[in-house]
Amino acid sequence: MSKILEDWQQKAQEKQKANKQFLAKLQTRRGKGVEKLLPDLHDEAFSKIDCLECGNCCKTISPRFKGPDIRRISKHLGMKEGEFIDTYLRLDKDEDYVVKFTPCPFLGADNYCGIYDVRPGDCANYPYTDSYDFFKRPKITYENSTVCPAVYYVLEKLKEKMDL
Repeated sequence: MSKILEDWQQKAQEKQKANKQFLAKLQTRRGKGVEKLLPDLHDEAFSKIDCLECGNCCKTISPRFKGPDIRRISKHLGMKEGEFIDTYLRLDKDEDYVVKFTPCPFLGADNYCGIYDVRPGDCANYPYTDSYDFFKRPKITYENSTVCPAVYYVLEKLKEKMDL
């Protein structure tokens, strides 16, 4: 295991303020090649991290379920959309549909997703470590650094490379 990943959750908690400041600085460097580093760092992180050994995202946070997600998943489950919403979802403060409870009701004991092939777009794109969303939503990114070891890893590697 990479030295960076040892006690990553505790370190991420301790570095919340610093990571928030770092991400704010990165936003000012848009177009200066920073985002080009992400795909390689994403691949490097996931060469060291197995999501099935972790599952923290599914255990602690919820994706947004957009209209197409709701239609696709309810069809897959053989449910009417309204029934799917009533059974599994609630509206959050931003008026987005999210799961009623955590862990996600579709997460199995083995950390496999029961609806993986039709999962919400937010799940498919999480943790955004290979896209511009990593910088575009700094608040979510630094919060995710305490949920996902890959986010923490990419942040730490970016700090090394950018020397900010």
